[in-house]
Amino acid sequence: MIISTAPETAASGELSDDAELPLDVSEEVRHVQVPALLHGQRLDRVLAQLVPEFSRSYLQQLIEQGDALVDGQVTTKVAAKVRLGHRLQITLRATPQTQAFVPEAMAIDVVYEDEHLRVIHKPAGLVVHPAPGHWGGTLLNGLLALDPKACEVPRAGIVHRLDKDTSGLMVVARTRQAMDALVHQIAAREVHRQYLALAHHGWTGPPRKWVDAAIGRDPANRLRMAVVDLSTQSGKIASTTLELLAQAAQCCLVQCTLHTGRTHQIRVHMAHIGHPLLGDAVYGGKPAGGMTRQALHAWRLAFAHPVTGQAIDLQTAWPSDMAAAMHTLGLSYNL
Repeated sequence: MIISTAPETAASGELSDDAELPLDVSEEVRHVQVPALLHGQRLDRVLAQLVPEFSRSYLQQLIEQGDALVDGQVTTKVAAKVRLGHRLQITLRATPQTQAFVPEAMAIDVVYEDEHLRVIHKPAGLVVHPAPGHWGGTLLNGLLALDPKACEVPRAGIVHRLDKDTSGLMVVARTRQAMDALVHQIAAREVHRQYLALAHHGWTGPPRKWVDAAIGRDPANRLRMAVVDLSTQSGKIASTTLELLAQAAQCCLVQCTLHTGRTHQIRVHMAHIGHPLLGDAVYGGKPAGGMTRQALHAWRLAFAHPVTGQAIDLQTAWPSDMAAAMHTLGLSYNL
């Protein structure tokens, strides 16, 4: 783990490819042929390349249950090698996940909108994407109700996520062109996302710190993430810039800039350096100042418009619970 002062660089994020079947489709048969570029590759990897709107894990499930054919022969081994010219057939079946992709009317705070994209302010408590335990009432369901054309875009245009109890700005694509471009920008670290965090304990050391510490599943609790040693554990590199904005005796306000987009990255890095977020019980935080959810807010989002190239730089005000906590804890900072 490296902690040092360092200049800010572009933020980035990552999103698992959880796209599934389009709406109103219970079964679809797709036919593709192996090109020279994918000769000799695994069947699951080839299908993930040739049917890119579906997740690799979903395609693996279909292969294993006998829904994939190679030159007319059923193949259930995901690692089976395919050759140039092989004709592949895959039957895409409805799953509980796909059946969760239905419109549900809800209030969505849109802070910017044009024909290509929207930027929304997600409230704390709203799940972004259907998942076990949350097959309905998600932001994705709301986007499908807000815009009928959202069903034509994978994941209703969602290109990055916020945790359920994190509030703040998210960009959502309205067209496939915009979505592909935004995914590329995120991968290239060209989308800048900054967060505000209320954390336990007074700050020590330099006002700006760069935390470079890989993140993976916590070996002691698979429901948590943790800082890991990549020489002995699986995980991914992760880096965050942390900048002190204000502090009191027992807490501090920190601006966090992502340079990678790992699951729970800010929460893990802040806890790792001894400053768990207020209300974040998963990573050692406790309720304070009235905060009962993790005190994390995505307050700034900046990027080049994926179609026009126009610079977009949006900011949002404090959520009411964090503003009240600031006052209670004696912290003052004007956005």
